[in-house]
Amino acid sequence: MGIITDWFRRYLSDPQLVFLTMLLLTLTIVVLTLGDMLAPVLASMVVAYLLEGLVGVCERHGLPRTASVLVVFIGFMLFVGLLLFGVLPLVSRQVTELVQQLPYMVNEGTRVLLELPGRHPDLVSAEQIDELIGSLRSDAMAFGQRVLSWSLAGVVGVLTVLVYLILMPLLVFFFLKDRDLILDWFRQYLPDHRRIASAIWAEVDRQIANYVRGKFWEILIVWAVNYLIFLLFDLHYAMLLALLLGLSVIVPYIGAVVVTVPVLLIAWFQWGWSADFIWLATVYSIVQALDGNVLVPLLFSEVVNLHPVAIIVAILVFGGLWGFWGVFFAIPLATLVHAILIAWPAQHAAGRDG
Repeated sequence: MGIITDWFRRYLSDPQLVFLTMLLLTLTIVVLTLGDMLAPVLASMVVAYLLEGLVGVCERHGLPRTASVLVVFIGFMLFVGLLLFGVLPLVSRQVTELVQQLPYMVNEGTRVLLELPGRHPDLVSAEQIDELIGSLRSDAMAFGQRVLSWSLAGVVGVLTVLVYLILMPLLVFFFLKDRDLILDWFRQYLPDHRRIASAIWAEVDRQIANYVRGKFWEILIVWAVNYLIFLLFDLHYAMLLALLLGLSVIVPYIGAVVVTVPVLLIAWFQWGWSADFIWLATVYSIVQALDGNVLVPLLFSEVVNLHPVAIIVAILVFGGLWGFWGVFFAIPLATLVHAILIAWPAQHAAGRDG
């Protein structure tokens, strides 16, 4: 008991540390309890934060704040319109075509697998192949049923999308336009002495701005480049596969490996072991290497100093708590925790020595 009391006395005796603790606990409780109801607001805050960098670029080129917000907001709405009316119908159509082609793919894969025991009897047996085929067929049927259930639940999804389409643009616009007014309103309820919280936020904001905006551009670039390559090779489901590849960069180390499997499988079902398949696999591998060794260093001027194990744990924890947004912000949130763990004792020791 004395150890716990001593820890509280050492690290929570400073009012600034108490304020930081209460602030973090309050934000966590609000997100966990009201996250579903406040989802449009939280998502709009994220989008406004992403767009703030572009607003700053316009301001640095001499445009007033209001004009900068209008230019960026109009560009954002055009981008959303392109996604809704250009990309989304194409992806939806390709998903439907892929589901319709699943029986053919399963049958073709079954034929190839049944030939393996005869060609390589020392490696695989007929019983193992039968078990694998049964598992693949059940997984394919389950996937088709899930797609059907998603389509049956489409009415609820449409209503949700309509709510987001109406509320989010308004919220994003006002978050950008009245940023200073909103921040000043929040500051009036904060204590005057918040040096530790301000220092931690300055470090985390720098890291988050670099990571989130860089990751957003990485998604777009990987998506666009792979889509152009798939179009040049006339690969089936080009937009769907390119979109999955773009989103795969959200999950480091794992995402690209997972999405590579359907890309190569669909290419194999389309061409078999042909020159087209080998050329596509080669170009695809080059693009993946350029993404990791050229694009990422260019976009991320500051490397997030986190161990790979910490990144994977953060993705699992925050993704389990908040789904897609938890996965997207797993590394920034882990950076926040890391910055607090480093700055907390340091700030406490500096204040005690002073």
